Amino acid sequence: MMGAHHAACGAAAWVAVTTQIEVGLGPPAEKVTFLPESLTLGLGLLDVSPVGVITGALVTAGAALLPDADHHSATIAHSLLPLSNIMCAGIGKIFGGHRHGTHSLLGIVAFIAVAWVAGLWTMQTESFGTIYPGAGLLTMLLVAFAAKALKMIPDGLKKSPWAVGLAAGAFVTAFAPNEQFWFPMAMGIGVIVHILGDRMITGGCNLVHPFIIRPPGAIGAIPVINWMWKRNGYFAVPVLGNVGSIREWCLLVPISAYAIGNFGWPITSMGRTGLQTLTAATGLG
Repeated sequence: MMGAHHAACGAAAWVAVTTQIEVGLGPPAEKVTFLPESLTLGLGLLDVSPVGVITGALVTAGAALLPDADHHSATIAHSLLPLSNIMCAGIGKIFGGHRHGTHSLLGIVAFIAVAWVAGLWTMQTESFGTIYPGAGLLTMLLVAFAAKALKMIPDGLKKSPWAVGLAAGAFVTAFAPNEQFWFPMAMGIGVIVHILGDRMITGGCNLVHPFIIRPPGAIGAIPVINWMWKRNGYFAVPVLGNVGSIREWCLLVPISAYAIGNFGWPITSMGRTGLQTLTAATGLG
């Protein structure tokens, strides 16, 4: 799956898990008896603040690119030069090359552990209270990855991913959500979404790396099974075909629209909260 699509899926997954919005279908739906009066968007499984929805979506979009940090030519390898390509080269060596360790259960655990440790680093300040420099530094990297992949900035502005990442990292450092679980959870969701996406294209991946479980000869010859369970031990349900296929684009366009469209709710909620705070402080209410 293409890098931008991984990032969009990561953001959409976080929005879906943390929000639940009722959308009225309006008068036309009332004339069609089999249509519901409203449509529920999002699962609302995690209760986080509006700030948590926005920051988590940005972090998850970047985390959804991390498994490809095992490849020197991946999008993220060119996002924060020279740090990113050095980092990708090192990760590739540690995890055994492209679509090996970082695309497995081992990679999921490793990335979540890094996020959990980063979130433990806190400092007390007079101006902002408790701040989270570890989460901020990691967010800087992840958001810069997402900015590059999602084409949020022109490629000609080589230093812009640093600027975008630094701004997001500073924001998370000072205003990280109160929910302690949000950072490793966002990391885990992003990495898992990436792996699921790669299992939906032709190549697939091996979840149990470094172990290789090949299909037995007789079973591996069955048409449907050899389409899904590869001779190299990789497993795929390639409903999207090859990377960048029309089917991939058809799936990702509505997913991207969903992620972008549902940013309105947390931004509106933050605006209302800020207005209420200002009104209370000035006595104008």
